[in-house]
Amino acid sequence: MKKIDAKMFKEMLASGMNNLGNHSSEIDSLNVFPVPDGDTGTNMYLTVSNGVNAALEEDADEIGKICKTLSRGLLMGARGNSGVITSQIFRGFYQSLKEVKEMDAMQLAYAFVNGSRVAYKAVMRPVEGTILTVVREAADYTYAYTVTEEVTDCTAVMQKMVTEANESLERTPELLPVLAEVGVVDSGGKGLCTILEGFLAAMQGKAIVKEETEKASEAAQTKVESQEEEYGFCTEFILQLSETGRKNFSESDFRDELASIGNSLVCVQDEDLVKVHVHTLEPYTALKMGRRRGRFMKIKVENMQQQHDNILEKEQEEKAEVPAEHKKYGIITVAPGPGIEKMFKDLRADIVISGGQTMNPSTEDFVSAINDLPADHIFILPNNSNIILAASQAAQVCEDKDVQVLPSKTIPQGLTACVMFNPDVEPEDNLTEMNNGLESVKSGEVTYAIKDTTYEGMEIKKGEYMGIFGKAIEVAEPDMMSATKHLADKMLDEDSELVTLIYGTDATKEQAEEISDYIEENSDAEVNVVSGQQPVYSFIIGVE
Repeated sequence: MKKIDAKMFKEMLASGMNNLGNHSSEIDSLNVFPVPDGDTGTNMYLTVSNGVNAALEEDADEIGKICKTLSRGLLMGARGNSGVITSQIFRGFYQSLKEVKEMDAMQLAYAFVNGSRVAYKAVMRPVEGTILTVVREAADYTYAYTVTEEVTDCTAVMQKMVTEANESLERTPELLPVLAEVGVVDSGGKGLCTILEGFLAAMQGKAIVKEETEKASEAAQTKVESQEEEYGFCTEFILQLSETGRKNFSESDFRDELASIGNSLVCVQDEDLVKVHVHTLEPYTALKMGRRRGRFMKIKVENMQQQHDNILEKEQEEKAEVPAEHKKYGIITVAPGPGIEKMFKDLRADIVISGGQTMNPSTEDFVSAINDLPADHIFILPNNSNIILAASQAAQVCEDKDVQVLPSKTIPQGLTACVMFNPDVEPEDNLTEMNNGLESVKSGEVTYAIKDTTYEGMEIKKGEYMGIFGKAIEVAEPDMMSATKHLADKMLDEDSELVTLIYGTDATKEQAEEISDYIEENSDAEVNVVSGQQPVYSFIIGVE
């Protein structure tokens, strides 16, 4: 194949997306920590599908124009670090092909090199042994091969790219010892290899098609199923497809996309109408998926837990109450449960985006929040290390606004930063004090192990409760209360004054009070007990 035209490029994109979707469960399982947050495959698939579906609808016969639409869709749909880095790879890909109608072998090879360079620049502290290493090594070796051997066959270039990417992937445990200890390769790198393999298959006339929903979305469904009874939304809508949406609509693709965020799924098409029923923790994401394809004829969202059945109404009322006039400061933060959301609102947060571990908000979620907040200076608190890149990318997109992303990696850090916020001082002073607040709090979480593994010499069994202090698993025990008490012992010292104990959906108030009594009996710290109603983590502990 001497040239790749627009038609072939679209086939490559669809094949790569489908292959990634088919393997998202496998990629999710490549998790170093045995916690229920293995979401790399899901994040990458949601990111890639957002960009590819937009590119497939692009009515252009020039690769440059298709790449532009692809890049924009990936950027806005990016979720998690892996998703953001993937979006940056194809941003660089687009930059090198923006004036190209048909792509030759040399242009293909160099596009990946430029994608690698752009991705590295987007990450403040690049870590080797990750997707960054895989794309860099594969792109550099492939480009050198293309130049040295004077290769003119695009298929040969892509074959080389796939081979080198997979070989680089197999070397990732040599660069990241924690991968070697757990016995896995880098999940983001695996996702990239899967996309490239889909590209190659299309070029060879063997384009990958989407497998059955149950297989393709097994991991995403399992995560939602484990939480749904505790906290979820029954989301229903009837969608009238637009002319473009009707032309390009695929019932199976739409069903697969919805399945990545929920279960109990029904998706039925009748000519230009599509009826959807899904149980999900992310109802607004489901609605956004539908809105891209047409207009709503009917929408119904109901909270499946009685104590939350006013939450959507409250969110809509609060959004409507945002004043039209500008104010000096605005705060956007992320919270995984309504109790934690209230804590942030009580501390002057203007917009709380639903999400956190397993539910990483997209760049578009942050952009929408920024645009909805009429303030001169906006601070964003991601409260999760896997969300910081998406928030930072949104700040770059909204370059006409003063948006500062504070690198809060935990809920306690975000809460402390809000406490340090002072509406009466200058932005630079607030940034300094809020960043100092991030360093002044110690963070811990208690959750359960989803698999047997060994972490830094510690044997961990599936189902055991783990106490995580910072980035380290400090304890793993069969009993949740015992694990929590031992974690508290690790976190507390003679300087500890205040403990914020946030209990989640799988812990009771009585259990939280028992932990509070234990802490007060064994330290001089005062304990503040809060019902956070968060999934995944039985307890979140902040120590100041």
